[in-house]
Amino acid sequence: MPVYNPPLRDMQFVMHEVLDVSADFQAMPQHAEIDADTINAVLEEAGKFASQVIFPLNISGDTEGCKLDKTTHEVKTPSGFKEAYKTYTEGGWSALSCDPEYGGQGLPLVVNQCLYEMMNSANQAWTMYPGLSHGAYAALHAHGTPEQKSLYLPKLVSGEWTGTMCLTEPHCGTDLGLMRTKAEPQADGTYRLTGNKIFISAGEHDMAANIVHLVLARLPDAPPGIKGISLFVVPKFLANADGSLGARNGIWCGGLEHKMGIHGNATAQIVIDGAVGTLVGQPHKGMQAMFVMMNAARLGVGNQSLGLTEVAYQNALAYAKDRLQMRSLSGTKAKDKPADPIIVHPDVRKMLLTAKAYAEGGRALAMYSSVLLEKVHHHPDEKVRKDADEMVSLLTPIVKAFLTDNGYQAATMCQQVFGGHGYIKEWG
Repeated sequence: MPVYNPPLRDMQFVMHEVLDVSADFQAMPQHAEIDADTINAVLEEAGKFASQVIFPLNISGDTEGCKLDKTTHEVKTPSGFKEAYKTYTEGGWSALSCDPEYGGQGLPLVVNQCLYEMMNSANQAWTMYPGLSHGAYAALHAHGTPEQKSLYLPKLVSGEWTGTMCLTEPHCGTDLGLMRTKAEPQADGTYRLTGNKIFISAGEHDMAANIVHLVLARLPDAPPGIKGISLFVVPKFLANADGSLGARNGIWCGGLEHKMGIHGNATAQIVIDGAVGTLVGQPHKGMQAMFVMMNAARLGVGNQSLGLTEVAYQNALAYAKDRLQMRSLSGTKAKDKPADPIIVHPDVRKMLLTAKAYAEGGRALAMYSSVLLEKVHHHPDEKVRKDADEMVSLLTPIVKAFLTDNGYQAATMCQQVFGGHGYIKEWG
């Protein structure tokens, strides 16, 4: 059976003994009172949520998958997902590192990064539902109008609403300059959007009351290519000024992608049919605003891979300690057993140690990047902020690429440790 134990000691080692985050936090008025004991207590509770609440739903969620009602365009998530999300929001986890002005707890980003590593290890499919919300929150926090901030940010922070990132279209992925989704200005200052988006993670679900879609589209006078893209906030339900829900908007799920894995997360085909949206940032400057969310997503993808590397290692290690095959080349190790555990064999040890190194090194890189982001946002010294911004700009794509490449290799090696059992579902 699959296992997962939150690597709290490893996290504490990197945070307090390698990075010495408390020294950095002392220079930031917002975090000056946060000490190691506080951080450790939060991480311990986060580990309990990941291992005790969402980890038990991982296999069942993947087996059950998501179901789309083609009449109502509503998606039902696997059993237990909605209840786990309620536990998540009631515990304040959605607000952990968010701005206190909008109901957040204001804890450092590196603490939130550790929370998400553990949640990704425990149940990546479930974690993707709240995961995109942080990117939407960051984009609106940086580029939203005062009205957009007051309407959407408190709901995203509380977890009452979730967010998505709608970029990809059937004919364009990386080359966003080819997108065709249109936005027509209206007399009341809103816009009517029309188009189709695909591969939208958590694009439709039953876990939150509303879904806040951030959608890239073109205005009628848009210049060609990527310079003509604007960003819009398009909610599933139109919202009143007091945050109450109004009419259903013209944006809905037209289908779910049939993926090879991550079945517990709804990867949606989104149909936009005259949906009402409001402009985020300046016209034709949508990529500037969206890059805030994209960079958050890049770091998030790296963290996903880190979480999977860790849980793959833990399960391969447990199997290697238990599986008996042949004797050690250096002599019998388990004299009371018919064979030695395979962890004594050199190639198995090499694969396990490599995966462990990728997990520990990746964790240090991810946590360092989170501390840099904290300096960008909160350090009082302008030069420190500038230097941190330049470094995190360099490291963000590296975190995504390096951790995912290594994570793939680690998962493959850990599967090899299982031998034939690595292809059997019961082992996770």
